[in-house]
Amino acid sequence: MNVEVTLLPGIGVRKDFALASGRRIGVITRKDGANELIVSRKDDPDATQASITLSNEEAAALGNLLGSPQLIAQLGEEHRDLPGINTRQLPIRANSRFVSRTLGDTAMRTKTGVSVVAVMRAGQVQPSPTPDFMLAAGDLLVAVGTADGLDAATKLLGNA
Repeated sequence: MNVEVTLLPGIGVRKDFALASGRRIGVITRKDGANELIVSRKDDPDATQASITLSNEEAAALGNLLGSPQLIAQLGEEHRDLPGINTRQLPIRANSRFVSRTLGDTAMRTKTGVSVVAVMRAGQVQPSPTPDFMLAAGDLLVAVGTADGLDAATKLLGNA
């Protein structure tokens, strides 16, 4: 996928790409930190048909929604021939006791046997996070383990 980056003087940066339909979809990151999701008109890829302003938190949530399913599907496919191995997304909610603490503070591997193989944050993947990785509200931990272990990890994080 070819993402085009366009500097918008005085405004910010536009990043977008062409869809199979000919439309373009992207994000304008404004100098003031605001994010704008944009969709071009079908008859004119340079004209905006729709625009939605997103807070940083909303942009992060959307990024996780769009990125995480592909990662989970890929991991699920890779583990398909390994009976008893499952992959699950474990959210770090705003009220979690692990917000602003390290992954190691969860002692997840020791307590549940579950391994965190990636963290999704703001649409970005942090593969193989180390124990000193600092967790934040809105993170999605991509975890691999048994069904029982994943259930225990969900409870450990306070998501049950």
